[in-house]
Amino acid sequence: MLRLEDICLSFHKGSVNEVQALNSLNLTIHEGDFITVIGSNGAGKSTLLNTLAGTYFPDSGSIVLMENDITRWPEYRRARHMGRVFQDPLMGTCASMTIAQNLALARRRSSKRSFRPGVTAADKAYFRKEVHKIGLGLEDRLNDRIGLLSGGQRQALTLLMATMVRPDILLLDEHTAALDPKTANSVLKLTEFLVEDLKLTTLMVTHNMNQAIKMGNRLIMLHQGEVILDVSGEAKQALTVNELLARFYAVKGEDFSSDRMLLS
Repeated sequence: MLRLEDICLSFHKGSVNEVQALNSLNLTIHEGDFITVIGSNGAGKSTLLNTLAGTYFPDSGSIVLMENDITRWPEYRRARHMGRVFQDPLMGTCASMTIAQNLALARRRSSKRSFRPGVTAADKAYFRKEVHKIGLGLEDRLNDRIGLLSGGQRQALTLLMATMVRPDILLLDEHTAALDPKTANSVLKLTEFLVEDLKLTTLMVTHNMNQAIKMGNRLIMLHQGEVILDVSGEAKQALTVNELLARFYAVKGEDFSSDRMLLS
C-alpha cells in the first residue's frame, strides 16, 4: 500500500551541523497495518512521519502510495490521503472557531470548494452522532469555541477530525505524550476503537514501550534514521520491555546491565 524506498534526508546539509535524519530507510506498510514506532531521541521517528506527510522532501529515494509516486507531492495534496495528530493538542484545531466549525473543515478536507453555508443543520446532526462516539459529552457543546476545551478534549476531537474522512493512512506523533495518564489512556482507547472500527492503516510514534508492544500488529524500532527492528504478529506480542531495551543497547554497542532493567 505504502512503500518508502531508500529514503535519505539530511538537515543543515554541507555545514558542521549536518545531521543524517533518515539513512537509506526502507519500509513497506501494508493495508490494515497498525505499526507502533519506537526509538531514542533523534532516531528519526518524527522525521519519518513528517516525510510521509510532505512536511519534508527527502534528498533521495521515493515514496509510493497505492502505486502513485508521491515523493514530491506537497503537504496539502497528501492531506487528502493522510490524517495526522500531533503531540501538542493545540496544533490540530483552531481555538477561535467552534467545535462544529472545526469538524466542518475536517469533513470537507477532500471536497471541492463551493459557496455554501459553513455549518448546516444536517452537518450538526451528523457531528452530534460522531462526537458522541468519543464519550466526552461534547455533542451538546457544538457551538462552543474549541479554545474553551481541555487539552485532552481537544486531542480527542483532533483524532476524530483526522479520521472523519477516512484517510488512507493515519499518522500519530506521540499524540498522548502531553496528556496526563488518565486522559492519555482515554485517548488511546479512542485510538484503538477508531482504528479498528474504520480499519485504518496507522503509524503511531511512542516512547512508551508497553504501549508499543500492546497496541497494533507490528512494531518497528528506528536508530540513526534506519529501521533496525521490524516484528509483527505473535513475535511482537511475545516481546517484553526488557527485551526491547536489550536489543536497543546491543545496536548501540552497549551492555544492557541489570541496573537498566525495567518491569515489563
